[in-house]
Parts: sequence; structure tokens; C-alpha cells
Amino acid sequence: MGEGDGTALTTASGILTLNKNVMYTDSAVAGEAAGLAMGLVNLGSASDRALEDMLAYAHETQHEKIIRGLAIGIAMIMCNRQEEADTLIQTLLLDKDPILRYGGMYTIALAYCGTADDGAIRKLLHVAVSDVSNDVRRAAVMGLGFLLLGSPEQCPKLVALLAESYNPHVRYGAAMAIGISCAGTGLKVAVDMLEQLLGDGTDFVRQGALIALSMVLIQISEVQEPRVEKVRKLFADTIADKFEDVMAKFGACFATGIINAGGRNCTITPRSPITGHIDTVAVVGLAVFTQYWYWHPLAHFLALSFTPTAIIGLNKDLKMPVFQFKSNSAPSRFAYPAKVSKLGDKAKSGAVKLESAQLSVTKKAMLRQRQKEKEKEEKKAMEGVEGTTTTSSSSPSSPSSPSAVPRGTADKMDTSDEKEKEKEDEKEKEKEKEKEPEAAFQVLQNPARVTLQQLQHITFDVDTRYIPVNPVVTRLGIVVLKDRKSDQPEEFVTPTAPPSEREEEEEEPEPPQAFEYDPAKEKD
Repeated sequence: MGEGDGTALTTASGILTLNKNVMYTDSAVAGEAAGLAMGLVNLGSASDRALEDMLAYAHETQHEKIIRGLAIGIAMIMCNRQEEADTLIQTLLLDKDPILRYGGMYTIALAYCGTADDGAIRKLLHVAVSDVSNDVRRAAVMGLGFLLLGSPEQCPKLVALLAESYNPHVRYGAAMAIGISCAGTGLKVAVDMLEQLLGDGTDFVRQGALIALSMVLIQISEVQEPRVEKVRKLFADTIADKFEDVMAKFGACFATGIINAGGRNCTITPRSPITGHIDTVAVVGLAVFTQYWYWHPLAHFLALSFTPTAIIGLNKDLKMPVFQFKSNSAPSRFAYPAKVSKLGDKAKSGAVKLESAQLSVTKKAMLRQRQKEKEKEEKKAMEGVEGTTTTSSSSPSSPSSPSAVPRGTADKMDTSDEKEKEKEDEKEKEKEKEKEPEAAFQVLQNPARVTLQQLQHITFDVDTRYIPVNPVVTRLGIVVLKDRKSDQPEEFVTPTAPPSEREEEEEEPEPPQAFEYDPAKEKD
């Protein structure tokens, strides 16, 4: 499978032969990996030879894992082929094996990804409500997300009724379809639907909703969507809650990694927000990622859909000069989301401490004891007041003198006044901060984090020395700069350690003791 990932889109015949030989060994795990690798090597090629070999062996073998790997591999071979895949799609849809029909759903999804083709949508909707296999129905609903990559705002409307289905597999598919099509958009309609699915009674539906929510809200700030902070806390609480179902906690772990991908410097981009072009590699990464349902290591394929979001300016010698550019938007609009409290807070404390049970007799006894203590304190206070009044009347000093007030009470009054003043000062400072208007733009230093939605607000009118060779920057990444003062010495960016907040050092667990593994003993 690693060879297939490394040689994707190459249609290398030598690699294809090696994968076929591995597949013919009829080993379940190796055969599944070989099927996926054959699809990656022939990605989008519509190779008749490869399709015939893979379909023939899928009908011969008895291993479900191999059949599933071949089914997804067949779908990848027909990626972006649209009408050319119709004959194969019909063959797969009429097959008796539900795993091959499952592959047929992914063939439709990848062949027509981003096209929103009416015929393909009708086929997926028909299978989603009629097939006898839950796996096929789930795949059909997820396929809608791939078809609507070009128009993500339509996906929540299309799957709204499917999200209320009696079948939990259909509801899970609806959640993942929204996550795939609306990835990185922060659409409020999508977030609303996924929030409803978070309260679903089935654990794997909640898992899908958590993962999809992180995909939709990746690199979305609190200014763009105020519920981002609440969602991040939900992920942390779900992981730390020992009473939560394991599958939901698994989804929360995935979601935390996705929403913080690349140190919150990456986003999921199956399509270009400016040109609308579909990224084939990113789409395939999402398709194979959804196979984590059967084999968890396939979740790593999601990394193929990640794109770093930064602008890195380089000169003609491919060095990073010091230069500035402007983001014509408020800094808070595209800022990093605030950090959530540590995940281990609940885990460290263990179970929540509950109040110890007390009998009613003991409660009454404690109340009587408190009442007696209060009466004693009141008597002492009265005696102290009488003593001060007699001394004040005998002394020539005026009644308003400070000696008439007990020292203890005066100290308490002073401290309470100071605390009130401090609170008032803090409130005034907060009000001043709120009153201070936020800057309308932000000057960024090379290199800088720039999100996809922020790209349209970027201008290069701050620095008088460097300008981009292409004045219209339509994509993130490396920007080649033109030096208008080449006769002057250049200053380059010096690499430094990234700034990090000081966190409390936690005691790491001790490493396990050394041991020797003997396969012979394990067999005995």
C-alpha cells in the first residue's frame, strides 16, 4: 500500500504486477492492501486490464477484506471519469455481493465527485433507502458528500431527511457527507445539523457527528462561528468522560486531531475556493479515510487532504527575505482559536467527588452546634461593644474618634473596601478594552499563517522593496518575490523557536521494563 501511495497516478506496470502477485497469495490483510495499492497506482486511468483482473479476483476470493480493498481500488481507477464509469457502475450495482455494491457507491462518488450530477445523485438516493445492506446504504449517503464538493451549501439540505432516518447507518452517512462536502467552510446550517446528531442515541452516529463537526470547523475562528469554543470544549469533555461510550470517545479523539491539524496551520481542501478545481489526491484521501470503519490505520490517509495555510515569500535564490504584507481584515477574524483546558483535568482527578451521605440526626446535631457557636460569638461581640462605650464615655475624646471602632472591625472594613475597589478597577479595565476599537487591518511578517478565507483580503502594498512576481496571488504556499532594490544588501529571516505558552511540567510515566519476545513460547 505504501508503494501504491508513493506511485499514485503513475500507472507503473512493474508496481502493478508486484501488487497482483501479493493479492494472489490470498492473505486477507496483505490482499486488502494490494487492492488499495492497485487503485492508487492506476488512479483515474480507467485501465480495462486492471479492472478485469480486480473484478475477476473479487469474485474468486472468499476474504471479505480482499474484496473490500479491490472494491475501493476499482472506485479509484474510475476517479473523475464520469460517463465512462456508467457501465462499470451498473455492473457493480447489480452484483449479489454487498461488498461489490458498496464499491459501486464509491465508484459513483469518485467518478462524479464535485459535479453534482442529477443522475448520480438519484442513484445514490435510491440505494440509500432501498438496499438491504447497511454498509451499502451508509456508503450511498456518504457518496452524496463527494458529489456536492463543488456546492457545499446544498449538502445539508439534501441529507436533512436522511439525518432523521430510523437507520443509524444512514444517519452516520449523513453526518459524514456533511463533513466531507462542507469541510473548512464553517457553514452554520451544517453545524446546526451536526449539533442535533451529537445527541443521537447510537454511539457510532455521535462518533461520525464529532468527526464531521471538526472537519467543518477546521481553521474557523470564534468571530466567524461563535460555537467554536463550545465545540472544542465538547471534544475535550467527551474524551475525559469515563462514562461516555468508547466509540464516541474514539470519534472525539479523531475530531481533536483534525480540528488542530498541523498545529492549526492546515485545512482540508478537496476543492480550490478560488478556482473551484477538484483536488484528486485530496478526494482520494477522504475516500480511503472513511474506510477506518473497517481498519483504523486507514485513517492516516486523511493527511492527503490536508493543505498547509501559509504565505512564504522567497527571492530569486529561494531564500526568505524580511518583508511585510497586509491582511485587510480585523486580526480577530482569522486568529487562532483560544486554547481549551487540558484534557487530563478530569482524567487526573478520576471520579467526581460526591458529598458523603449524612444521617438526619447528625445534620440536626451539627445545626445545633453551629447555633450555639453563633450565640457565643454574639455574646462576646456585645460585651466588647459595651466595654468600648463605657471607655468612650469616660474619656474626653469625641464620639466620632477612631478609638470608638474596634480594631478588628476596622481592618475588616478596610480589606472589604479594597476588594471592592479592585473589582471595580477590573470592571473598568474590561470596559475600556471593549471600548477600544479593533484595528481594521493587520501587517504580517514573512512567513505568516494565512487561511483560505483570509487569502482574498491579502495585499502587498506595505513593503516598498519586494512585490510578488505574479501580482494576483490565487493560492497559498510559496510566493516568488521581485526585488526592486537589488543594489542594496538583503536581510533574511533567521529561524527561531516558535513562541509557546509556559505549561506546568507533568510527570511522565516511567518506560516499561525490558523484555525479550520469543515466538516459540507464545505458540506453546
